[in-house]
Amino acid sequence: MGGGIQEKKKKKKVAVYDGSDIRELVGDERAFTSFVDDKFSELDRDRDGKLSVKELKPAVSAIGASLGLPAPGSSPDSDHIYHEVLNEFTHGKQEQVSKTEFKEVLSDILLGMAAGLNRDPIVILRIDGEDLREFVDGSSFELEAISIFSRMESSGMSLQHCIIKALEQLAVEHGMPPSNDSWVLNNIVEPTLQSVANDQYEQPASQDIFLSEFRKVVENIILRLKEHPVIVAHSGNTFDGSGIKRLLMNKFELEKVLDASWRHLPKIDSQKAPRGYLRVALDEVAPSAGLPPFGSLSQMDTVVNEVFKMVNADEGKIVEEAEFKKIMTEILGSIMLQLEGKPIVFSSSSVVHEPLASSTTDTLLPITSTESSSRSE
Repeated sequence: MGGGIQEKKKKKKVAVYDGSDIRELVGDERAFTSFVDDKFSELDRDRDGKLSVKELKPAVSAIGASLGLPAPGSSPDSDHIYHEVLNEFTHGKQEQVSKTEFKEVLSDILLGMAAGLNRDPIVILRIDGEDLREFVDGSSFELEAISIFSRMESSGMSLQHCIIKALEQLAVEHGMPPSNDSWVLNNIVEPTLQSVANDQYEQPASQDIFLSEFRKVVENIILRLKEHPVIVAHSGNTFDGSGIKRLLMNKFELEKVLDASWRHLPKIDSQKAPRGYLRVALDEVAPSAGLPPFGSLSQMDTVVNEVFKMVNADEGKIVEEAEFKKIMTEILGSIMLQLEGKPIVFSSSSVVHEPLASSTTDTLLPITSTESSSRSE
Protein backbone atom coordinates (compact mmCIF):
# COMPACT_ATOMS: atom_id res chain seq x y z
CA MET A 1 0.00 0.00 0.00
CA GLY A 2 1.67 3.22 -1.16
CA GLY A 3 2.34 5.67 1.66
CA GLY A 4 1.53 2.84 4.05
CA ILE A 5 2.54 2.29 7.63
CA GLN A 6 5.98 0.89 8.39
CA GLU A 7 6.19 -2.56 9.96
CA LYS A 8 7.28 -1.19 13.33
CA LYS A 9 3.98 0.67 13.64
CA LYS A 10 1.81 -2.44 13.55
CA LYS A 11 1.68 -2.47 17.33
CA LYS A 12 0.08 1.00 17.22
CA LYS A 13 -2.95 -0.05 15.19
CA VAL A 14 -6.32 0.43 16.87
CA ALA A 15 -8.43 -0.83 13.95
CA VAL A 16 -8.32 -1.47 10.21
CA TYR A 17 -11.23 -0.68 7.88
CA ASP A 18 -10.84 -2.82 4.75
CA GLY A 19 -14.46 -3.07 3.62
CA SER A 20 -14.98 -6.60 4.98
CA ASP A 21 -17.61 -5.45 7.49
CA ILE A 22 -19.55 -3.71 4.69
CA ARG A 23 -19.47 -6.81 2.49
CA GLU A 24 -20.58 -8.91 5.46
CA LEU A 25 -23.48 -6.54 6.15
CA VAL A 26 -24.72 -6.43 2.52
CA GLY A 27 -24.24 -10.19 2.17
CA ASP A 28 -26.43 -10.94 5.19
CA GLU A 29 -29.93 -10.49 3.76
CA ARG A 30 -31.63 -10.35 7.15
CA ALA A 31 -29.17 -7.90 8.68
CA PHE A 32 -29.07 -5.68 5.58
CA THR A 33 -32.88 -5.59 5.33
CA SER A 34 -33.04 -4.47 8.97
CA PHE A 35 -30.33 -1.87 8.30
CA VAL A 36 -32.23 -0.51 5.28
CA ASP A 37 -35.52 -0.48 7.24
CA ASP A 38 -33.93 1.67 9.95
CA LYS A 39 -32.31 4.11 7.53
CA PHE A 40 -35.40 4.36 5.34
CA SER A 41 -37.52 5.09 8.40
CA GLU A 42 -35.10 7.86 9.49
CA LEU A 43 -35.28 9.50 6.06
CA ASP A 44 -39.05 9.06 5.49
CA ARG A 45 -40.11 12.13 7.44
CA ASP A 46 -43.72 12.22 6.23
CA ARG A 47 -44.17 8.46 6.77
CA ASP A 48 -45.72 7.89 3.33
CA GLY A 49 -43.59 4.85 2.53
CA LYS A 50 -41.69 6.70 -0.21
CA LEU A 51 -38.62 8.95 -0.22
CA SER A 52 -38.96 12.27 -1.97
CA VAL A 53 -35.97 14.04 -3.52
CA LYS A 54 -35.89 16.31 -0.47
CA GLU A 55 -35.87 13.32 1.90
CA LEU A 56 -33.11 11.63 -0.12
CA LYS A 57 -30.73 14.58 0.06
CA PRO A 58 -29.37 13.78 3.58
CA ALA A 59 -28.52 10.27 2.35
CA VAL A 60 -26.79 11.69 -0.74
CA SER A 61 -24.84 14.15 1.45
CA ALA A 62 -23.75 11.29 3.73
CA ILE A 63 -22.55 9.31 0.73
CA GLY A 64 -20.58 12.32 -0.53
CA ALA A 65 -19.01 12.89 2.88
CA SER A 66 -18.00 9.22 3.05
CA LEU A 67 -16.32 9.59 -0.35
CA GLY A 68 -14.38 12.61 0.89
CA LEU A 69 -16.33 15.19 -1.12
CA PRO A 70 -16.84 18.76 0.10
CA ALA A 71 -20.30 19.74 1.29
CA PRO A 72 -23.01 20.32 -1.36
CA GLY A 73 -22.72 23.82 -2.80
CA SER A 74 -18.96 24.00 -2.26
CA SER A 75 -17.82 23.07 -5.77
CA PRO A 76 -19.46 22.67 -9.21
CA ASP A 77 -17.52 19.42 -9.77
CA SER A 78 -18.62 17.84 -6.49
CA ASP A 79 -22.18 19.16 -6.95
CA HIS A 80 -22.26 17.31 -10.27
CA ILE A 81 -21.38 14.09 -8.43
CA TYR A 82 -24.08 14.71 -5.80
CA HIS A 83 -26.56 15.22 -8.64
CA GLU A 84 -25.52 11.96 -10.30
CA VAL A 85 -25.78 10.00 -7.02
CA LEU A 86 -29.29 11.39 -6.56
CA ASN A 87 -30.07 10.28 -10.12
CA GLU A 88 -28.91 6.78 -9.20
CA PHE A 89 -31.76 6.65 -6.70
CA THR A 90 -34.38 8.39 -8.87
CA HIS A 91 -33.19 7.04 -12.25
CA GLY A 92 -33.17 10.65 -13.40
CA LYS A 93 -36.95 10.98 -13.59
CA GLN A 94 -38.76 9.62 -10.53
CA GLU A 95 -39.96 12.05 -7.88
CA GLN A 96 -40.23 9.34 -5.23
CA VAL A 97 -38.24 6.22 -4.40
CA SER A 98 -39.61 3.05 -2.85
CA LYS A 99 -37.86 1.11 -0.10
CA THR A 100 -36.99 -1.66 -2.59
CA GLU A 101 -35.33 0.84 -4.95
CA PHE A 102 -33.51 2.52 -2.05
CA LYS A 103 -32.18 -0.84 -0.88
CA GLU A 104 -30.96 -1.84 -4.34
CA VAL A 105 -29.07 1.40 -4.99
CA LEU A 106 -27.64 1.58 -1.46
CA SER A 107 -26.38 -1.99 -1.83
CA ASP A 108 -24.53 -1.07 -5.04
CA ILE A 109 -23.02 2.04 -3.44
CA LEU A 110 -21.90 0.21 -0.29
CA LEU A 111 -20.31 -2.62 -2.27
CA GLY A 112 -18.48 -0.04 -4.38
CA MET A 113 -17.19 1.59 -1.20
CA ALA A 114 -16.17 -1.82 0.17
CA ALA A 115 -14.13 -2.41 -2.98
CA GLY A 116 -12.48 0.97 -2.46
CA LEU A 117 -11.63 0.16 1.16
CA ASN A 118 -10.28 -3.21 0.12
CA ARG A 119 -8.00 -1.33 -2.29
CA ASP A 120 -7.11 1.45 0.19
CA PRO A 121 -7.66 0.18 3.76
CA ILE A 122 -7.93 2.81 6.48
CA VAL A 123 -5.65 2.12 9.42
CA ILE A 124 -6.56 3.70 12.76
CA LEU A 125 -3.37 4.56 14.67
CA ARG A 126 -2.65 5.69 18.20
CA ILE A 127 0.14 8.31 18.05
CA ASP A 128 1.72 8.69 21.49
CA GLY A 129 5.20 10.12 20.78
CA GLU A 130 7.14 6.82 20.74
CA ASP A 131 7.65 6.71 16.97
CA LEU A 132 8.41 10.44 16.88
CA ARG A 133 11.04 9.85 19.59
CA GLU A 134 12.58 7.08 17.48
CA PHE A 135 12.69 9.46 14.50
CA VAL A 136 14.32 12.31 16.45
CA ASP A 137 16.93 9.99 17.98
CA GLY A 138 17.71 8.37 14.62
CA SER A 139 20.42 9.30 12.15
CA SER A 140 17.94 10.52 9.52
CA PHE A 141 16.41 13.36 11.56
CA GLU A 142 19.03 16.01 10.83
CA LEU A 143 19.28 15.10 7.15
CA GLU A 144 15.50 15.22 6.74
CA ALA A 145 15.25 18.52 8.65
CA ILE A 146 17.92 20.04 6.38
CA SER A 147 16.02 18.76 3.34
CA ILE A 148 12.76 20.28 4.60
CA PHE A 149 14.46 23.62 5.29
CA SER A 150 16.13 23.69 1.87
CA ARG A 151 12.80 23.08 0.10
CA MET A 152 11.14 26.04 1.83
CA GLU A 153 11.38 29.51 0.36
CA SER A 154 12.73 30.64 3.71
CA SER A 155 14.33 33.93 2.67
CA GLY A 156 12.90 36.55 5.01
CA MET A 157 10.60 33.98 6.66
CA SER A 158 10.54 34.07 10.45
CA LEU A 159 11.88 31.11 12.41
CA GLN A 160 8.41 30.40 13.84
CA HIS A 161 6.88 30.32 10.36
CA CYS A 162 9.63 27.96 9.17
CA ILE A 163 9.01 25.59 12.08
CA ILE A 164 5.24 25.56 11.47
CA LYS A 165 5.84 24.79 7.79
CA ALA A 166 8.35 22.07 8.69
CA LEU A 167 5.90 20.39 11.08
CA GLU A 168 3.42 20.17 8.19
CA GLN A 169 6.00 18.06 6.32
CA LEU A 170 6.14 15.44 9.07
CA ALA A 171 3.70 12.57 8.62
CA VAL A 172 2.36 9.61 10.58
CA GLU A 173 5.34 7.61 9.25
CA HIS A 174 7.47 9.91 11.42
CA GLY A 175 5.07 9.55 14.36
CA MET A 176 3.51 13.01 13.89
CA PRO A 177 -0.26 13.59 13.68
CA PRO A 178 -1.39 16.07 10.97
CA SER A 179 -0.30 19.42 12.39
CA ASN A 180 -2.86 21.38 10.36
CA ASP A 181 -5.74 19.63 12.13
CA SER A 182 -7.46 22.19 14.36
CA TRP A 183 -7.29 20.00 17.50
CA VAL A 184 -3.61 19.17 16.99
CA LEU A 185 -2.85 22.82 16.22
CA ASN A 186 -4.66 24.14 19.31
CA ASN A 187 -3.62 21.44 21.79
CA ILE A 188 -0.19 20.30 20.61
CA VAL A 189 1.51 22.70 18.20
CA GLU A 190 0.56 26.14 19.53
CA PRO A 191 1.19 25.31 23.24
CA THR A 192 4.57 23.88 22.22
CA LEU A 193 5.55 27.01 20.31
CA GLN A 194 4.44 29.20 23.20
CA SER A 195 6.55 27.23 25.66
CA VAL A 196 9.79 27.25 23.64
CA ALA A 197 9.56 30.55 21.73
CA ASN A 198 12.24 33.20 22.26
CA ASP A 199 13.29 36.44 20.57
CA GLN A 200 14.77 34.51 17.64
CA TYR A 201 11.36 33.19 16.60
CA GLU A 202 10.37 36.51 15.01
CA GLN A 203 13.69 36.83 13.16
CA PRO A 204 14.64 35.35 9.76
CA ALA A 205 15.88 31.80 10.20
CA SER A 206 19.33 30.46 9.37
CA GLN A 207 19.73 26.73 8.78
CA ASP A 208 21.74 26.15 11.98
CA ILE A 209 19.25 28.00 14.19
CA PHE A 210 16.35 26.25 12.48
CA LEU A 211 17.86 22.79 13.11
CA SER A 212 18.46 23.52 16.79
CA GLU A 213 15.02 25.04 17.46
CA PHE A 214 13.14 22.53 15.31
CA ARG A 215 14.60 19.71 17.40
CA LYS A 216 13.49 21.47 20.60
CA VAL A 217 9.96 21.87 19.24
CA VAL A 218 9.70 18.22 18.21
CA GLU A 219 11.09 17.10 21.60
CA ASN A 220 8.37 19.12 23.32
CA ILE A 221 5.68 17.71 21.02
CA ILE A 222 6.82 14.20 22.02
CA LEU A 223 6.14 15.01 25.68
CA ARG A 224 2.69 16.40 24.87
CA LEU A 225 1.79 13.34 22.77
CA LYS A 226 2.72 11.11 25.72
CA GLU A 227 0.20 13.02 27.84
CA HIS A 228 -2.42 13.37 25.08
CA PRO A 229 -2.16 10.59 22.47
CA VAL A 230 -3.89 11.33 19.16
CA ILE A 231 -5.98 8.83 17.20
CA VAL A 232 -5.40 9.17 13.44
CA ALA A 233 -7.07 7.53 10.44
CA HIS A 234 -4.43 6.86 7.78
CA SER A 235 -4.68 5.56 4.23
CA GLY A 236 -2.42 5.53 1.21
CA ASN A 237 -2.01 4.08 -2.24
CA THR A 238 -0.09 4.38 -5.49
CA PHE A 239 -2.17 4.62 -8.66
CA ASP A 240 0.07 3.36 -11.45
CA GLY A 241 -2.47 1.93 -13.90
CA SER A 242 -1.85 -1.70 -12.90
CA GLY A 243 -5.48 -2.19 -11.79
CA ILE A 244 -6.76 -0.98 -15.18
CA LYS A 245 -4.26 -3.19 -16.99
CA ARG A 246 -5.49 -6.28 -15.12
CA LEU A 247 -9.09 -5.43 -16.00
CA LEU A 248 -8.37 -4.79 -19.70
CA MET A 249 -6.44 -8.07 -19.99
CA ASN A 250 -9.41 -10.01 -18.56
CA LYS A 251 -11.91 -9.68 -21.41
CA PHE A 252 -14.60 -11.66 -19.58
CA GLU A 253 -14.39 -9.46 -16.47
CA LEU A 254 -14.22 -6.27 -18.57
CA GLU A 255 -17.36 -7.23 -20.48
CA LYS A 256 -19.13 -8.09 -17.22
CA VAL A 257 -18.20 -4.75 -15.62
CA LEU A 258 -19.22 -2.73 -18.69
CA ASP A 259 -22.49 -4.66 -18.98
CA ALA A 260 -23.36 -3.81 -15.37
CA SER A 261 -22.39 -0.18 -15.87
CA TRP A 262 -24.53 0.09 -19.02
CA ARG A 263 -27.52 -1.47 -17.29
CA HIS A 264 -27.40 1.06 -14.47
CA LEU A 265 -27.13 4.15 -16.69
CA PRO A 266 -30.30 6.25 -17.10
CA LYS A 267 -31.59 5.72 -20.64
CA ILE A 268 -33.41 7.96 -23.09
CA ASP A 269 -34.95 4.72 -24.27
CA SER A 270 -33.85 1.18 -23.66
CA GLN A 271 -31.09 1.39 -26.29
CA LYS A 272 -29.48 4.83 -25.79
CA ALA A 273 -27.88 6.80 -22.96
CA PRO A 274 -26.76 10.45 -22.70
CA ARG A 275 -22.98 10.85 -23.16
CA GLY A 276 -23.01 13.12 -20.11
CA TYR A 277 -23.32 9.97 -17.98
CA LEU A 278 -19.96 8.54 -19.11
CA ARG A 279 -18.36 10.00 -15.98
CA VAL A 280 -20.97 8.25 -13.85
CA ALA A 281 -20.17 5.03 -15.71
CA LEU A 282 -16.45 5.49 -15.03
CA ASP A 283 -17.19 5.88 -11.31
CA GLU A 284 -19.08 2.58 -11.37
CA VAL A 285 -16.21 0.86 -13.17
CA ALA A 286 -13.58 2.51 -10.93
CA PRO A 287 -13.49 -0.12 -8.11
CA SER A 288 -12.84 -2.91 -10.64
CA ALA A 289 -10.11 -0.82 -12.29
CA GLY A 290 -8.34 0.14 -9.04
CA LEU A 291 -9.30 3.82 -9.37
CA PRO A 292 -10.69 6.23 -6.75
CA PRO A 293 -14.12 7.88 -7.21
CA PHE A 294 -14.09 11.08 -9.27
CA GLY A 295 -13.88 14.08 -6.95
CA SER A 296 -11.99 12.32 -4.16
CA LEU A 297 -8.41 12.90 -5.45
CA SER A 298 -7.64 16.12 -7.33
CA GLN A 299 -4.65 14.81 -9.27
CA MET A 300 -6.65 11.84 -10.53
CA ASP A 301 -9.49 14.18 -11.51
CA THR A 302 -7.01 16.12 -13.64
CA VAL A 303 -5.95 12.93 -15.41
CA VAL A 304 -9.57 11.90 -16.03
CA ASN A 305 -10.49 15.35 -17.36
CA GLU A 306 -7.51 15.31 -19.74
CA VAL A 307 -8.45 11.86 -21.00
CA PHE A 308 -12.09 12.83 -21.56
CA LYS A 309 -10.89 15.77 -23.68
CA MET A 310 -8.38 13.58 -25.50
CA VAL A 311 -10.98 11.00 -26.60
CA ASN A 312 -13.73 13.62 -27.09
CA ALA A 313 -15.85 11.74 -24.55
CA ASP A 314 -17.97 14.78 -23.72
CA GLU A 315 -18.90 15.47 -27.34
CA GLY A 316 -22.19 14.34 -28.83
CA LYS A 317 -25.53 13.74 -27.17
CA ILE A 318 -26.26 10.02 -26.98
CA VAL A 319 -24.50 6.66 -27.28
CA GLU A 320 -25.70 3.14 -27.98
CA GLU A 321 -24.35 0.16 -26.04
CA ALA A 322 -21.61 -0.87 -28.49
CA GLU A 323 -20.27 2.69 -28.77
CA PHE A 324 -20.49 3.10 -25.00
CA LYS A 325 -18.30 0.03 -24.42
CA LYS A 326 -15.81 1.15 -27.06
CA ILE A 327 -15.49 4.64 -25.55
CA MET A 328 -15.21 3.32 -21.99
CA THR A 329 -12.45 0.88 -23.02
CA GLU A 330 -10.62 3.73 -24.75
CA ILE A 331 -10.99 5.94 -21.67
CA LEU A 332 -9.63 3.21 -19.39
CA GLY A 333 -6.70 2.53 -21.71
CA SER A 334 -5.80 6.22 -21.91
CA ILE A 335 -5.96 6.65 -18.12
CA MET A 336 -3.73 3.56 -17.74
CA LEU A 337 -1.09 5.03 -20.07
CA GLN A 338 -1.14 8.35 -18.20
CA LEU A 339 -0.68 6.62 -14.83
CA GLU A 340 2.04 4.29 -16.11
CA GLY A 341 3.99 7.33 -17.27
CA LYS A 342 3.36 9.35 -14.10
CA PRO A 343 1.98 7.39 -11.12
CA ILE A 344 0.01 9.26 -8.48
CA VAL A 345 1.01 8.60 -4.88
CA PHE A 346 -1.74 9.33 -2.39
CA SER A 347 -1.46 9.62 1.37
CA SER A 348 -4.21 10.72 3.73
CA SER A 349 -4.21 11.27 7.49
CA SER A 350 -7.00 12.76 9.56
CA VAL A 351 -7.56 12.99 13.30
CA VAL A 352 -10.48 10.94 14.63
CA HIS A 353 -12.33 13.28 16.97
CA GLU A 354 -15.37 11.10 17.67
CA PRO A 355 -15.50 7.63 19.29
CA LEU A 356 -15.13 4.92 16.66
CA ALA A 357 -18.39 3.29 15.61
CA SER A 358 -18.65 -0.30 16.69
CA SER A 359 -20.19 -1.31 13.38
CA THR A 360 -21.30 0.06 10.04
CA THR A 361 -24.91 0.12 11.23
CA ASP A 362 -24.25 3.11 13.52
CA THR A 363 -24.30 5.53 10.57
CA LEU A 364 -25.75 5.62 7.09
CA LEU A 365 -22.31 4.84 5.71
CA PRO A 366 -19.08 3.64 7.36
CA ILE A 367 -16.03 5.82 7.81
CA THR A 368 -13.83 6.37 4.75
CA SER A 369 -10.74 8.46 4.15
CA THR A 370 -10.59 12.08 3.08
CA GLU A 371 -7.75 13.53 1.13
CA SER A 372 -5.29 15.62 3.12
CA SER A 373 -2.23 15.37 0.91
CA SER A 374 -1.20 13.88 -2.38
CA ARG A 375 1.82 13.98 -4.60
CA SER A 376 3.12 12.60 -7.89
CA GLU A 377 6.37 10.85 -8.42
